[in-house]
Amino acid sequence: MHTAITIDALKVLDAIDRKGSFAAAANALFRVPSAISYTVQKLEEDLGVDIFDRSGHRAILTPAGKYLLNEGRALLEATEALAHTTRQVAQGWETRLRIGFNSLLPAEALFPAVQEFYQLGLPVEVQLVEEVFAGTWDALQARRIDLAVGADQMSRPAGAFTMRSLGRVPFVFAVAPHHPLASEAQPLSEDAITRYPAAVAADSSRNLPAGTAGIFQRQRTITVSNIDQKIAAQVAGLGVGWLPLPRIRQQLEDGALVVRDVAQPRDTLTVHIVRRSGEQGKALEWFWERLSQPELYQDWLESEQLTD
Repeated sequence: MHTAITIDALKVLDAIDRKGSFAAAANALFRVPSAISYTVQKLEEDLGVDIFDRSGHRAILTPAGKYLLNEGRALLEATEALAHTTRQVAQGWETRLRIGFNSLLPAEALFPAVQEFYQLGLPVEVQLVEEVFAGTWDALQARRIDLAVGADQMSRPAGAFTMRSLGRVPFVFAVAPHHPLASEAQPLSEDAITRYPAAVAADSSRNLPAGTAGIFQRQRTITVSNIDQKIAAQVAGLGVGWLPLPRIRQQLEDGALVVRDVAQPRDTLTVHIVRRSGEQGKALEWFWERLSQPELYQDWLESEQLTD
């Protein structure tokens, strides 16, 4: 379908407005003034509107002309971005990279790497997606994300994946100081714990079997969406349960939560960074290497030997 508005015509209008006259715009665009005048006249004829008011000593934009120029500049910026992105894709850079992270880790653990990447000035959109338990693997297997950070080995599905260990998550059994379990004799028995609801972060997996950890079979639950909400529920005394120690250091320091010894302790959990084997892309490679660095997680994980 033919349209009267072309990128070239928008560039001409932009140059006239920025330079102040048809003649100056012609110099800026390396054209003769008659070519500039013809482009504007043709655009006015095709649209059936006056873009410039020529009644005075110099042509000024009409309200319709101002609207066209303002909207047109957005199109000019979009075409420039499209051209730049196309060149980047040709050089092997993706237009978007989706990074899924296990809710056991806070999003801010990834922020330094994202900030460093943005400083490269590349037009790659970075998406951070929070997942819970097997949801991290599920999102990677279903291609909803390109890279998974914090995936555990227990939930790994069949398929070709490349993994690197990041470290171990230590857990503690924590309750609000006003919760009845805060005054129970230690270590807490299963019978004592199961008298109260467990706060549970719902597995975000859509296809893989959902998983749970540290919950007794006959225990009631209050289910929330992620670890942050689980922490909040336990601070409020609505539920009890295991929490990643690094995520609640402030609550423990403030006295909003207290740690209780349990008769059946929970082991630390090793988490990994994972990608689908054989996939390429410069942004994927950049984040794979950067997010594999242990120092990013020193506040959230216990160190573990980095392995492939």
